[in-house]
Amino acid sequence: RTALAPREASARRKGKARRGRGKARNEGLLSKQKRSRRMKANDRERNRMHHLNSALDALRSVLPTFPDDAKLTKIETLRFAHNYIWA
Repeated sequence: RTALAPREASARRKGKARRGRGKARNEGLLSKQKRSRRMKANDRERNRMHHLNSALDALRSVLPTFPDDAKLTKIETLRFAHNYIWA
């Protein structure tokens, strides 16, 4: 790089500051993208919870409990399984 006069360096910096991604996208497109991302995140979370609940149901089915007992909560299931394995 060659040394530039102060005025040229200033002009070059200003030009760089304006460069970038270009004009900001319009509001409609941004809100549509945000909605789409939120919907995808909600779907992922819903699927995660379905898988977690399925795994807990499978765990409940192999734990020795009495049939007249109410369904164990998530934390009760994990604690019962921990104690059962430990014993």
